[in-house]
Amino acid sequence: MSQYSQLLRRNPDYARLWFAQVVSLTGDWFNVIALNTLVSRYTDGSGLAISLLLLARFVPPLVVGPFAGVLVDRFDRKQLLIWSNVLRAVVVLMFLFATTPGTVWLIYTLTVIQFMLSAVFEPGQSAITPSLIHRDDLVTANTLASVTWSVMLALGAVVGGVVSAIFGPAVALVVDAMTFAVAAWLIVPIKLNPPLPTLEIAEEVKEESGSLIEGLRYVVAHPATAAVLLVKGGNSVGNVDTLATVIATQIFVLGADGQLSLGIIYSVFGLGAILGPLLVNRFHDGSVKQLRRLIIVGFIFSTLGWLFLGSASVFIVALIGMGIRAMGGSMNWTYSSVIIQKTVPDRYLGRVFSLDFAVFQLVTVASTIVHGALVDALGAEKVPMIALWTAIASVAPLLLWTSILPRMEGRERRREAELTPAD
Repeated sequence: MSQYSQLLRRNPDYARLWFAQVVSLTGDWFNVIALNTLVSRYTDGSGLAISLLLLARFVPPLVVGPFAGVLVDRFDRKQLLIWSNVLRAVVVLMFLFATTPGTVWLIYTLTVIQFMLSAVFEPGQSAITPSLIHRDDLVTANTLASVTWSVMLALGAVVGGVVSAIFGPAVALVVDAMTFAVAAWLIVPIKLNPPLPTLEIAEEVKEESGSLIEGLRYVVAHPATAAVLLVKGGNSVGNVDTLATVIATQIFVLGADGQLSLGIIYSVFGLGAILGPLLVNRFHDGSVKQLRRLIIVGFIFSTLGWLFLGSASVFIVALIGMGIRAMGGSMNWTYSSVIIQKTVPDRYLGRVFSLDFAVFQLVTVASTIVHGALVDALGAEKVPMIALWTAIASVAPLLLWTSILPRMEGRERRREAELTPAD
């Protein structure tokens, strides 16, 4: 872990951004468990109702995300991060007014607003990272960000489940609002460095307006970048949240309304996400070529995780499946982000990351709808069968990536040969 502590010591501004992430993520997992259990309680455990809450989290970034990327590339990225946190603190406090089954609509509405603001924060944070550290630290920084997300999930889920069960969801929501406010305060002193050069072959820089269309044109003109945008989405074929909530609240129920079992599931998922990149990082040198190949490993782990979930007759097997699935997802999220940061010019980073997240959200929304509908149609007892079907579907992105990879590498070798002077 010394490389991560050294990274933070060498880069105090990045350390502030990282600590802001730690603080806000701590509250996020209080939020997710509190709201999931409230919706489950108010709707008598409806799988469709739970899926609608997940859709309220995922649809807004899908719709507004690409346009949020335009904001990230046009305006002060630091100010956007600050105001995104401040406004989310206000929105989260308003969840306190949802106290009866008749106010479930308020939970959905506020969740939509919260994640519209998150749609600005996520690409902004990814786009600002290369301006705070050296290129050689990008793998370490993105691994740290992924591990931080996972640790906060592991700790926050358990603590949030216990706190919500003992003190009620209102306390968890107040904690969540406070963390967003503190995160905004931590970002204020950050100073940005000039953007890093990328690994793209030098191009003539043309005057542009920073529009979404120009961002799309960039992606179309760079097939390798377009391919990377499939990774996060491909790993989301079969989103885990709906089935995790059903497993915790209707199959392996621990604690009031399954809050304890849901907390344990999220904790194991978080631990798996920690182990994924930490274990695999020792097998590569940070080059784009090796990162692309390790994405294959991530897809394989994701499929194995679904297979374990499909054979889960006891709680421990379901937890193993969640952990393996998280390892694969964490690896691919980390490595695809590093590839984008290393290969895309700074002036396009906001738009490319917003498109990256939009693809992820699109597949997540589709998976959430399908899982929710299947749970309601077949019943909670059929969740293992649904997981097995998902395992089969998750093979498709693995096959697609392995077929694309040789073409990307062949195209790049030809471009390098064309630019190499003849003897």
